[in-house]
Amino acid sequence: MENGASNVTKWVGSTSSVLLHTILFVVSFLLPILGVVSFERMLLVLTTMVSLEAIYLSIFIQISLNLNNQNIEIIQDDIEELGEEIEELGDDIEELGEDIEELGEDIEELGEDLEELGEDLDEIQKDVDEIQVEVDEINEEAEEDEHAEKKDMEILLSIQATLLHLQREIEQLKAAGKN
Repeated sequence: MENGASNVTKWVGSTSSVLLHTILFVVSFLLPILGVVSFERMLLVLTTMVSLEAIYLSIFIQISLNLNNQNIEIIQDDIEELGEEIEELGDDIEELGEDIEELGEDIEELGEDLEELGEDLDEIQKDVDEIQVEVDEINEEAEEDEHAEKKDMEILLSIQATLLHLQREIEQLKAAGKN
């Protein structure tokens, strides 16, 4: 019935409806002129038909309006739900932006830490180079002087202890870099 009401209201607002009503009114007024029916009877029947048509049309129009209102309410509910979902998406996007910003800061800090580790490794390499130079010098002196052999041993032990100490420091720096 709802589809029928919708179809009737669409048809009444069409050009074919205007043409049909015009033809019916012309025929109605021609019938008394042609003597088929009296003028009063034609007016009585025509008035009754027009009144009934108006009543039914107003009912059909009201049904169509009610359907449209229901559809509008459904659409409004959908729009409200979409608005809430869009708002939630906006919040999620904002949170993602904050997370990305925090990650950028973390990456920057890691870069600084790596730079410091590189500087520490450079210093350690310089120390190792200096120790190697000292070892080379000690070896040269040991060849020149047999008496210096005892001293060389002590220096080598000292160097070995220093190297062990440096090696431990390097391992600690590597462990700190991994964390």
